[in-house]
Amino acid sequence: MAYKDLQHFMKKLERSGELFRVKARVSAKLEITEITDRISKRNGPALLFENVANSEFPVLINIFGSYRRMSMALGAKSLEAIEHDIGALINMSNYMKFTGLLKQTAQVPRLAGLLPVKIKKAAAQEVVEEPDLRRLPILKCWPGDGGRFITMPLVFTRDPETGQQNVGMYRMQVFDKKTTGMHWHKHKDGNEIYEKYRAKGLSMPISVAIGADPATIYAATAPLPKIVNEIMFAGYLRKFPVPMVKSVTNEIYVPANSEFVLEGFVDTTEPLRKEGPFGDHTGYYSEVDDYPVFHLTKITRKRNPVYNATIVGKPPMEDCYMGKATERLFLPLLKMIAPEIRDVSFPLEGVFHNCVIVSIDKRFPAHAKKVMNTIWGQGQMMYTKMIIVVDKDINPHDYSTVAWKVFNNIDAKRDVVISEGPLDALDHSSPMRLMGHRMGIDATKKWQSEGYDRDWPDDIAMSEEVVKMVDARWKSYGFKN
Repeated sequence: MAYKDLQHFMKKLERSGELFRVKARVSAKLEITEITDRISKRNGPALLFENVANSEFPVLINIFGSYRRMSMALGAKSLEAIEHDIGALINMSNYMKFTGLLKQTAQVPRLAGLLPVKIKKAAAQEVVEEPDLRRLPILKCWPGDGGRFITMPLVFTRDPETGQQNVGMYRMQVFDKKTTGMHWHKHKDGNEIYEKYRAKGLSMPISVAIGADPATIYAATAPLPKIVNEIMFAGYLRKFPVPMVKSVTNEIYVPANSEFVLEGFVDTTEPLRKEGPFGDHTGYYSEVDDYPVFHLTKITRKRNPVYNATIVGKPPMEDCYMGKATERLFLPLLKMIAPEIRDVSFPLEGVFHNCVIVSIDKRFPAHAKKVMNTIWGQGQMMYTKMIIVVDKDINPHDYSTVAWKVFNNIDAKRDVVISEGPLDALDHSSPMRLMGHRMGIDATKKWQSEGYDRDWPDDIAMSEEVVKMVDARWKSYGFKN
């Protein structure tokens, strides 16, 4: 289903028993984080803090913090259901026969929702006021943080050459009531667009939405190819076009039902400013570094908005489930590029980009190594520090079995690949920033054509006949289950 806005989704969560209202007075400085972290680690509900000290606005957090809520956010019964839909959409064989073509006509209304609708009057602009970030319940998340951070911003920018809009999610450290940091990394689209403005000596207009509908929030985090617009992707997910409205002070369009919109600019001729540290999704504090300064010129909002935030830190936390959504939704695209891939898993402890386990239909020597290089060549998957490849009969989500195969199947010299390339800006382990070494582990069975001259042993398994016999007699042994 298409949620009209964040509060529509919030009400759905409450009706489903997935939201808890905290009525006690709480502080946005550390206290909300500690409460939310405890609830998150217990796989608990979304939280609405109704009484936040020094702010008139409630804080909504942990809305994506379970598989069920993540699926609900995207209007599906499960993430696998969306994976199936996307797989069917891009499977060209479905269009080759008349019967398949008829089945795909069900996707037509979905595709019609790709294009956003521009409107002139929007809830996001019910109130237009001078900027004062002190009024917002912006969190200081962890004791070592450099200050308060806006943690769930949808940062809208516009390419000065093509006019194409982009939206990404980049944390924003509050410096004072009218300025923040703009934490986009070297590899991100926001930074690429910034560099275009800087080369021309132009001021860069930016509008930041806080609290859009859940599909749009997720789309801002999705590792989409440049040719795919995030708002069009959100329209596909929500099965309905995203209504957009022009900002009050610039030409950028933002989701019309946003809770808050921060309008402003980055002066590309201005010196960068120290930003951080910040307790990040890796579970470690990210370093202090230089980033552009965002200057606010206006805040627009609903009359009664809800401030949407998230916290990140040691997994599992809310962002882990957003990563799992990406795992499922982008698997069909990965299979289209590498059809030998059967399934992938991003372990929560790998915090998105540190570990990928992939099962393949191995068909030729060194096939696993080919898959490793394919994955490293796909967008943000270039950051993947460890790729583990197993055979097609191994479930990559069964970490015990995967570990068994890795621990027993590899010869270190033959099966471990060290690749040099880009790393995420938040990686602290490499001696260099932004680049370092990645590892691939080939845990598949080895063939003679790969130089293995011995007989590879079979897995130990009971005969099917005995398994069925014991199944039939199980209760007679005295076991209850």
